Amino acid sequence: MPKIKTCRAMAKRFRVTKTHKIVRRQAGKSHLLEKKSQSRKRSLKKRTFVDNRDINNLISKIPYLYKK
Repeated sequence: MPKIKTCRAMAKRFRVTKTHKIVRRQAGKSHLLEKKSQSRKRSLKKRTFVDNRDINNLISKIPYLYKK
């Protein structure tokens, strides 16, 4: 049985914490920043967790995300 290929674009965007939560960047920080307030841009800098409903989609794209 061959190894499953990892989607490299997805692997670069997600990380796993020690408590096995998946961390992602927040959307909305790439363009149209002039009309967003400083506090809004500061809060968009922070990382956030992937919702539990989306984890199965991620694991199909990044099968070796959780190291054994």
